[in-house]
Amino acid sequence: MTAGPLAAVGKKFAKSRAEHVAVVRLDGPIGAAGMGKHGLTTDTVEPVLKRAFATDRLKAVVVVINSPGGSPAQSEYIAERIRQLSAEKGVPVLAFCEDVAASGGYWVACAADEIFAAHTSVVGSIGVVSSGFGFSALLDRFGVQRRLYATGENKARLDTFSPEVAEDVEWLKGLQGQLHEAFIAWVRQRRGKKLTASDEELFNGDVWVGRRAAELGLVDGIGVMRSVVAERYPDAEITVIEAPKPLLARLVGNQMSVSGLAEGLTSGVIAAIDRAPAVRTGFLHRD
Repeated sequence: MTAGPLAAVGKKFAKSRAEHVAVVRLDGPIGAAGMGKHGLTTDTVEPVLKRAFATDRLKAVVVVINSPGGSPAQSEYIAERIRQLSAEKGVPVLAFCEDVAASGGYWVACAADEIFAAHTSVVGSIGVVSSGFGFSALLDRFGVQRRLYATGENKARLDTFSPEVAEDVEWLKGLQGQLHEAFIAWVRQRRGKKLTASDEELFNGDVWVGRRAAELGLVDGIGVMRSVVAERYPDAEITVIEAPKPLLARLVGNQMSVSGLAEGLTSGVIAAIDRAPAVRTGFLHRD
């Protein structure tokens, strides 16, 4: 065997014995985003996380987050799964905030042992937001009758096409308060004594850019993924764990995006609004 093939074999062997840092990207809103649209849920994230933590000669798992948040439950499930796998494999987790790691995105970031942000990252939004529409006056204007039948006096609270009721708004605020307290408790559990500001400043739903977030203790330092990993694990290879593409995306290839196809097929906006919940509550940062 000549020197060339011998060198190639040796290089391949050395690469197979190298330590690895597995990188998982979490991009987009958290929760089911609708037909043809990307959303982060336990179903979509689980296969990627399992592959990352199953990487041979694993030194650490990196989670790169670019998310404004979304579903409180899915934020909690994803974060809890990251903690479970980290404990099972005995490897640390580093989170990197890209453009935005806000609300539910920050909840997931807190699952990491250390959090980093770029100077220009937007971080925080530790709060709960609810949104909806009120169309009762619109129906009156066009002489349309709303026919709603329900059992249970509270089943149709905050119905989109019914007048707003003060008692229902108070109920919603109570629900938001409980979710907010759960969010605060999680941040305190994960960040602990690293937090340097008062509750009034940290938990009022505000956001901060990277340096200020570090000063408040919401992140551990300023840095981007490849630079920090190169410094921490100079001999390790970075292995990016790609999410499997949906079947439709694989079939159409580059000819048409899945979201574009969905938009072309979707119609009946008024019917969709009528079927949607009157109020959506979640860990979603609003610009």
